[in-house]
Amino acid sequence: MGWFSSSSSSSSNTNPAAIEGVAPNRTQRAKCWEARDSFFQCLDRHDIIDPIKHSAAAGEKCAPSSAAFEKECVGSWVEYFKKRRVMEYNRNETFKKLEAEGAKAVGMPNPVGQAQAEPKAGKP
Repeated sequence: MGWFSSSSSSSSNTNPAAIEGVAPNRTQRAKCWEARDSFFQCLDRHDIIDPIKHSAAAGEKCAPSSAAFEKECVGSWVEYFKKRRVMEYNRNETFKKLEAEGAKAVGMPNPVGQAQAEPKAGKP
């Protein structure tokens, strides 16, 4: 009747970690990461890099692990991990390409946002 009724949701997902707005606890996070790793291993076996762009192939070949991943993880985490997978793949491919072209890694003496460990000689 009212806007603020106390009736429960008809959602079939009973995992509290999958409810948006509820922070998952340590055990729930571990289950999520385990399900994510299993899903990503399946994607690797089938040479699928982007499960969002190739959702049909991912759904066909990795349906059980995809379902477990989506059950154990909050929806925003599922999307984040899928996008991060693609970003990390592209980053690694860029590094490989640069190495093949002879690029060398350059160390940063004072990365932005990090304080200098010791003052330079002659300065207070």
